Amino acid sequence: MTPMMVGTMVLCFALSVSVAVSIGLASIVGMQVNGANMLISAKEIFNSINKFPLAAIPFFILAGNLMETGGISRRLVEFAKSIVGGVQGGLPMTCVLTCMIFAAVSGSSVATTFAIGAILIPALIKHGYPTSYAAALQATSAELGVIIPPSIPMILYGVSAEVSIGELFIAGFGPGILISLALMLFVWVYCKFKGWGKTDGDGRMPFGRALWQAGWALLMPVIILGGIYGGVFTPTEASAVAVFYALVVGMVIYREIKITDLFMILRKSVLSSAVIMFIIANAGLFAFLITRAGVPDAIGRWLQEVLQSPAMFLLGVNAALFIIGMFIETSAAIIVLAPILAPVAMHFGIDPVHFGLIMVVNLALGMITPPFGVNLFAACTVARISLDRIVKDLIPFVLVVLGCLMLITYFPAISLTLRDLVYAK
Repeated sequence: MTPMMVGTMVLCFALSVSVAVSIGLASIVGMQVNGANMLISAKEIFNSINKFPLAAIPFFILAGNLMETGGISRRLVEFAKSIVGGVQGGLPMTCVLTCMIFAAVSGSSVATTFAIGAILIPALIKHGYPTSYAAALQATSAELGVIIPPSIPMILYGVSAEVSIGELFIAGFGPGILISLALMLFVWVYCKFKGWGKTDGDGRMPFGRALWQAGWALLMPVIILGGIYGGVFTPTEASAVAVFYALVVGMVIYREIKITDLFMILRKSVLSSAVIMFIIANAGLFAFLITRAGVPDAIGRWLQEVLQSPAMFLLGVNAALFIIGMFIETSAAIIVLAPILAPVAMHFGIDPVHFGLIMVVNLALGMITPPFGVNLFAACTVARISLDRIVKDLIPFVLVVLGCLMLITYFPAISLTLRDLVYAK
């Protein structure tokens, strides 16, 4: 059954069938070959999405869209520019810093790409940066949307591997800050080398004024994350609070969201949520079938025999996830692979929260690597260029994030120190 399922899925990928449909068709073929009752598919598809933590996904997507339309994104850009925009290369650094702040509420890298890219890609081009560089920078910076908590992939990993979502969120700060600082340092050095960005400080707002204007926007992640770690509400409830806060700020305080805008915002959010939930539903059925076939146990035993040490296991997993992330959407990959790999990681003595961060950071690279990098498509759409034009500028950014991934992999303290402090027994 399993070879038929995998073969069908690979064939569908080769024929450019969407990820969700490919996984669903592969599952149906597996059930037909095995002679299973097709009613099982309906039951498992429902069970896959009938989980309370998954309710956070549509809410965080909606919150991100409300932030984009309500002027919160623009004010965050001005605030970030007031901090780092005065140096040469300050505008690319502003892009990274803004994405880091925006990520503390949105939970989605694609939402971050559109919300921040719509403002900063034209600004970068206006200041003389190549269009391809601006798009590559935005796509990479937006990856922070799934690493800085709250994060939709972390929610999916927590549900799939039965790990505390709160612990995953708090552990995400270390890797997120590391990648942000590494990217800002890289773009600063690169702009110095290229001679770009000497006029980046033009039109920069004074820090005090920018802080005043962005005050309500900056309060949003404080309320959301403070509420989660203060025990006021769960991550799922926090997503609903994020929507309410973004709506009130956008409509009442900033007054940039009109009643007529709500239909467009809701429609956009529903479409994005439906795509993700459809992937989760089909991936859940696929995971159920391969688990029933004993594939996870077989892979676990094989990995334990071939990779004799935790270091070798992590190296092998990182190499495999990097390749998988190029071809399979992050959410689907986590739902299918987390139940398989997390138990093996625990067998090697690897903390499941640390392993979750490794999976999320690695698979997030798939969002900025061809051929199916969703951030690349989003950034190219905003910049109005073809995908092939940004690959050359993208390579250095991928190498920087890969370097950070290796540090995160082999220095667990980057992820676990803050978690251990907050959740100290």
